[in-house]
Amino acid sequence: MLLAALFVILWLAGGASREDVTGQIIVRAASWSAILVAVLFARRPRIEEAKGATLFLVAAILLCVAQLIPLPPGVWRALPGRAAFTDPLVSPPDLWRPLSLVPGATVNALFSLVTPLAVLVLATGIREDQKRLIPFVVLTVIGLALLVGLLQFTGAQLVNPLVNGTPGVVDGMIANRNHFALLLAIGLLTAPMWGVEAGSASRVRAPIALGLVLLLVLTILASGSRAGIVLGGIALVLGLIIARRGVKSALRRYPRWALPAIGIGIVTLIAILVFVIVAADRAVSIKRLVEMDTGEDMRSRGLPTVLAIIRTYFPFGTGLGSFDPVFRIHEPFALLKPTYFNHAHNDFLEIVLTAGLPGLLLLVAAVGWWLWRSIGAWRADAVLPKLGSATLLLILLASIVDYPARTPVIMATTIIAAIWLGNAGRRDNRMGKAALPSKGRNL
Repeated sequence: MLLAALFVILWLAGGASREDVTGQIIVRAASWSAILVAVLFARRPRIEEAKGATLFLVAAILLCVAQLIPLPPGVWRALPGRAAFTDPLVSPPDLWRPLSLVPGATVNALFSLVTPLAVLVLATGIREDQKRLIPFVVLTVIGLALLVGLLQFTGAQLVNPLVNGTPGVVDGMIANRNHFALLLAIGLLTAPMWGVEAGSASRVRAPIALGLVLLLVLTILASGSRAGIVLGGIALVLGLIIARRGVKSALRRYPRWALPAIGIGIVTLIAILVFVIVAADRAVSIKRLVEMDTGEDMRSRGLPTVLAIIRTYFPFGTGLGSFDPVFRIHEPFALLKPTYFNHAHNDFLEIVLTAGLPGLLLLVAAVGWWLWRSIGAWRADAVLPKLGSATLLLILLASIVDYPARTPVIMATTIIAAIWLGNAGRRDNRMGKAALPSKGRNL
């Protein structure tokens, strides 16, 4: 119940990455409250079931703390890129300062990690028989965002005052349309599995899942996210692959031609839906993709400056969360405009820029862990590890052109996916329900 309530709060108030939005207060208060209630009343979290997620989360927390430790003046001035900040008229020469150039931003980055920590504590503390409900919780939250997105698609002006959304945009009350499209793409992964991996209940769930898939595709096209088109296509294919075993089991009493016929029917329905949306000029994502001008795209224009900043401050970085003020210091006149460049729109580069070599090593280790565990997940028969692997793949791909994992609701989904992937060695044939009893239970 705590985990489900926290996810609903994250959708309602945790759809923005900016530190100054009102929703951050609600999200972090809810996260701390969930941890406190779990410590006092819930079962002890079984962290051993999520070693990978735990190690990387602890490493991220320690990295934030390390960047806030004050350094002697001589050591601080010797760090790369600090010469511009040593003018005695504005900075006392005997001042001890942390590695981070913007300590307040790094403190905010540290406090933001309470959300994935809360999800980790709750998700590893639930009973074994309840784990099969977690995909339903995730899918429910995605369904809520989908419902709001559909209402916005019809012309309803729904703006969330807790996040910095844009009026008139189909965003499901998520501030960034790319993050909203990513969330819907994760729904395309989860819906087919949820629809067919429920035994006799699949007769009811399967039509619902099919309807969800069609609505998710419709809303991704209407969101205006160019990356969402790519992620949605990948998710649709991977979702059907993950659910393949369940589909075959559900159709074992039918002729062999039933499975390919259903597949062709689904593809035809999606194609018709896309054609109708394009013909009605409501496919904003496709329209933005066709009209894209790379010369005006700030991502490509700002890339040389981002790379130059990385070279200036490597290997120690500028401090987690410090991208915005540091970029303004180095921003050339040619890039000046009324709006500001809030992130590098490539989280891999931004991590290296702000966290330096330690961040790069942590990033390489995390991607290597994902790849290693994914190989085992896709070789086995387990369903949830495959879903976790595919979910993390979508988040990694989205991070090449954006910063989705900085949004609390995506943070929480990332931790859930990492927990699923970390269980790749376990035989969970039915949506998280273990084939053998857990430790401490009689066979």
